Amino acid sequence: MQKLDLKGITVAVVLPFDDELQIDWDSYKRVLDYCAVPDAITAVFVNGHAGEGALLSDDERQAVIERTRKHVGKPLLAGIIADSTAEAVDQVVLARQAGADCAVLFPPASLGGGASASSRAPVSYVRSIAEATDFPLSVFQYPIVSGMGFSTEALTQIAAIPQVVALKEGSGLVEAYDDNWRAVKKANPDLAFLPSNYNWFLPQLAIGADGILSGLISLVPHLFARLWDAAASSDLAAMRKVNDELHPIVRAIYGKDPLIDMHTRIKVGLKALNIIANDRPRPPLMPIEPEIGERIVQVVSEARTAGSILLKD
Repeated sequence: MQKLDLKGITVAVVLPFDDELQIDWDSYKRVLDYCAVPDAITAVFVNGHAGEGALLSDDERQAVIERTRKHVGKPLLAGIIADSTAEAVDQVVLARQAGADCAVLFPPASLGGGASASSRAPVSYVRSIAEATDFPLSVFQYPIVSGMGFSTEALTQIAAIPQVVALKEGSGLVEAYDDNWRAVKKANPDLAFLPSNYNWFLPQLAIGADGILSGLISLVPHLFARLWDAAASSDLAAMRKVNDELHPIVRAIYGKDPLIDMHTRIKVGLKALNIIANDRPRPPLMPIEPEIGERIVQVVSEARTAGSILLKD
């Protein structure tokens, strides 16, 4: 199995569509140029929630990986959103063939309803995929309140699986994050522990982290580069300064329910920056309500004026 270091900033890239809700490859290239190509970005994550991976066909997911691979010479992570272990193995094989360097395993829906509270099924799921593929894996930790977030015990056992190189930590609770950070890093110090709790970046980094993974990096990559530099230097004052700049953007994107709209809201911001042509998601996701969209456009405009958002001429 190849060695893979995912410590640093991983951008979960959004995927733009055209008026017919087909992938807009021209806009996607501009997204990659803006948020994935810059030197501060360590890795690129496609076909996850931000990229509406669950709403794509197998062929579309393959095309996203292949085109991203040709455009970006950095570690490439691909989301695996499957309903069964066998389907997940098939998706990992396809992702590898298309050029991915790591597969990010989302918890299957069958592990909802309490199954994820035990370590048995989650560990078996990840171990089975690891043994079948011998491919670098990352695990997507869901919020605990969703009923699909894995226990600290489960994550600790998963971290000890040799093929697991990273954890996308989105427990949603600061105490769970703290416990997971300590236990997982003890089990596997080399694992990249990547905070992904979307609306409280500063506390996560203050506790401990090996980088950041977020869809919001698609919209404000330069702010996250500064935030990670400050965190890596243990410069709390600088972290607070960047967090102050991030705060209105975070609230505009994540502050209103339903939170499932978060990635479409990021698209609204990217459209306001003239990076993408269309901000519509694929159904059953819905377009953004006008008043929320207006607020996002305002906040993005203010951030650009203040220099928090940088665009090439």
